[in-house]
Amino acid sequence: MLLAVVRHAESTENATKHSGFYQDPRPWTGPAAHALSRELVGLTPRGFRQCQWLRAAIEELVGRDPYVYSSPYRRALDTAELALPGRGAGVTELLCEQHYGDATYMTKRQLFAIHPDTERDRQTRKHLWTPPGEGGESLAGGVMRRAAEFVAGLGGAGSVMVAMTHHTTILALRSVLERRPVAELVEEARVRKTPNAGVLVYERRGECFRQVDAAEPDC
Repeated sequence: MLLAVVRHAESTENATKHSGFYQDPRPWTGPAAHALSRELVGLTPRGFRQCQWLRAAIEELVGRDPYVYSSPYRRALDTAELALPGRGAGVTELLCEQHYGDATYMTKRQLFAIHPDTERDRQTRKHLWTPPGEGGESLAGGVMRRAAEFVAGLGGAGSVMVAMTHHTTILALRSVLERRPVAELVEEARVRKTPNAGVLVYERRGECFRQVDAAEPDC
């Protein structure tokens, strides 16, 4: 079995993090901010170019006809449709981005001013940090549980699949697939994240996965 884990192409949120959605004070409530992130945030022109690159890269890495799973977030669905046109996608909540609850699109200054009890974990133990408010989930808790459930439900020998997802969810998936502590992967990501449209390819043999390939766009 082959599994390609793909981070969605560049979104408007990625491109304008310090000048767009993150405002201080934030003009939206937590639920409204989360709905904006989930339903409306699409791709940049650069993201469209990355999807063109992905179309060729995925075929080269895993073949022409993989089964596609996608997060229901707009930016993931758009990447799946543009990079793998006509295939459709099995949309699953298991591949959602970490739910940041009331902290969605809050600057750190505003977050720590309103919720000072969250600062220590957010700054030094990010995998344990649970965002405040309804729906907030930690990487080590909710996101890891979803990643483990996704991997446990994958097909058997001969299957070829693509999982279109998000940065934080990729950390959880890597922890499950590579059997590494998620805290270790978080520290590595402080130096360098999986880039937008980056692909990690895993092969399953028996009950174990190993990374066999990777690619990232030059655009």
